[in-house]
Amino acid sequence: MTRPATVAARLGAFSGPDLPDPDGLRSCVHCGICLPQCPTYQILGEEMDSPRGRLYLVRAAAEGRLDITPTFTRHLDLCLGCRACETACPSGVPFGRLLEATRGQIERRGRGPARRALETLIFGLFPHPRRLGPALRLLALYQRSGLQSLVRARGLLRPFPRLRAMEQLLAAVPRVGRLPALVPAVGARRGRVGLLTGCVQRLLYPQVNAETARLLSRAGWDVVIPAGQGCCGALHLHGGRLDEFRRLAGALAQAFPEALDHLVVNAAGCGSAIREYGHWLGEAAPAAALARKTRDVTELLVNADLPLRPVEAVATYHDACHLVHGQGIRSAPRALLARIPGLRLVELPESDLCCGSAGVYNLLEPQMADRLLERKVDNIAATGATLLVAGNPGCLLQIAKGCRARGLVVEVLHPVEVLARAVGP
Repeated sequence: MTRPATVAARLGAFSGPDLPDPDGLRSCVHCGICLPQCPTYQILGEEMDSPRGRLYLVRAAAEGRLDITPTFTRHLDLCLGCRACETACPSGVPFGRLLEATRGQIERRGRGPARRALETLIFGLFPHPRRLGPALRLLALYQRSGLQSLVRARGLLRPFPRLRAMEQLLAAVPRVGRLPALVPAVGARRGRVGLLTGCVQRLLYPQVNAETARLLSRAGWDVVIPAGQGCCGALHLHGGRLDEFRRLAGALAQAFPEALDHLVVNAAGCGSAIREYGHWLGEAAPAAALARKTRDVTELLVNADLPLRPVEAVATYHDACHLVHGQGIRSAPRALLARIPGLRLVELPESDLCCGSAGVYNLLEPQMADRLLERKVDNIAATGATLLVAGNPGCLLQIAKGCRARGLVVEVLHPVEVLARAVGP
């Protein structure tokens, strides 16, 4: 149920707008089916670090039996928000929305100085391409100057695990070109779509956006790419910064024209957040209308009439959490890859277990993220694949980092990049 931001109330230890939905909390029947699907429970084996345990904590706080203590907050912070529990749950517990509402309560209470400083850096940088771009240019200089090699050789960042995690994510900073405002359809026209360029995607994986626009055009779509579009608010939603999330969602809806058949998204986390606009802003809001048009790029390209040449490789596919669990998209990416001649697709063990990226989780909780990444890389190595394919920039960064650290010769690509190789120039 949508709870408008203007409604202030109290629910046990919670107060103000965006209270966790009591009906959603009560829908959990404590069956435990979610436990084996939860990444943190698999690693830690602690009940309070499982979906059932976290729901118990939130319900106890909602019923006034527990306050928002540091221990309470710690168990909620350790959750990846991957929503694997939702896929497994037979009762339909809306765990993601309950988590985001609860994190909103935690954020309003305030954080400790160290966590607050790190979040200020992250939320002040990553969702703002005009700030992130110059920061990445400085990082590129740091990489090319030899300073990075010196810092790593001497282990200067070892005492600062969160800063070290941030520094290790990037192998090289790519050059970014400007996309046109419109890429017209080639051949028989199917309709008109908008393309979300994202924040991290547009700067760290610009080729994914460029190939997305090219392939959609080749498939018959006019592709509209507004230059003024901003952040979708995904990081803010997952972090409980709900007021800022609503502001960004409203601004994004204004950036795109109404006359679109679809909004195409090629980043799983963004697509999942946009599809939640109706819940958090109300179904009558313009952002909710945009949400109803949102499609992952693989959904539009899976049956596109494109000439395909062979790509001789062994590939395996990682299910990005907010694609498979947040949006329920499992078959389209696999079907798209299966169409490519010469590409042998090998199923990845635990393909839908989180890699540890989870938005900015790998920066906030690097130790837990690295334990999950190690497990993911073990599974990738077992497939013998030369290509690892995933539909989210955070996953691509995280998994590429793990493969580099292991010395595993695996190319980490977005599904669009693999399809582009098959289509050719």
